[in-house]
Amino acid sequence: MLNPDGVSVKGCDVIYAPKGQALEYAPLTCSPYRGCGHRCVYCYVPAAIHISRAEFDAGADPKKNYLDRLTAEASKYAQHGIRAQVLMSFTTDPYNPDDVRIGLTREVIRVLHSFGLGVCTLTKGGHRALRDLDLFDPATDAFASTLTTLSAEQSRAWEPHAALPTARVETLQRFHDAGIFTWVSLEPVFDVEQTLAIIRATAPFVDLYKVGKINYHRIARDIDWCRFTADVTALLAELGKRHYIKRDLQPFLPDGYDNPLRVDQVRA
Repeated sequence: MLNPDGVSVKGCDVIYAPKGQALEYAPLTCSPYRGCGHRCVYCYVPAAIHISRAEFDAGADPKKNYLDRLTAEASKYAQHGIRAQVLMSFTTDPYNPDDVRIGLTREVIRVLHSFGLGVCTLTKGGHRALRDLDLFDPATDAFASTLTTLSAEQSRAWEPHAALPTARVETLQRFHDAGIFTWVSLEPVFDVEQTLAIIRATAPFVDLYKVGKINYHRIARDIDWCRFTADVTALLAELGKRHYIKRDLQPFLPDGYDNPLRVDQVRA
């Protein structure tokens, strides 16, 4: 039986519908790892899943019996004819530093595909994701990267163990050139000029942008969010780029602004 959202299957907790603001990113998600290792200063996940930041930042461990549980639930989705994209991930990075050794994300993609489900990976892993490019299907899949700055110095300060921005940008272009739908999460915004620079630099090979402010950090008080929202939407309109402005910035949009929550995230 399906949940009221019409997409997720009742009783499933490996493939599930995210809640709250996470739902703005995808209707379905799965998270194969516990922990991450990128050590991003702004990460909200330790508080959300009730573990210490030290434990979360120490590295990623595969969840127990994950592939068996994923297979069982993917089968249920297939029985209901659900062929939606499943996003990896909200509570870890699918291409965290430990995935190079463990390789669980690649197996997750294979399982989801075998039951007719699409895949979208959201990552700061940069070139690590290229290992799996051969598995991505333009008809069903998407590739996304979080970009907060183009500055290596800023990135090392805010995201110490994530791939540098240049690697993330290069990886986006490689996926785009292979025919895969690409999008960028411009969240959290902590340097508005850098956010605008990211859009200008990546517009030729990014299909969609999702924009959200920084929260729970003192720097949020120093940013004129009304002006930023006007500037970022003007630039996206000028470049003809599809985009979604997340809930925290929506109060700064003009009445009637076209801001679709969902677009088809496939190129084929």
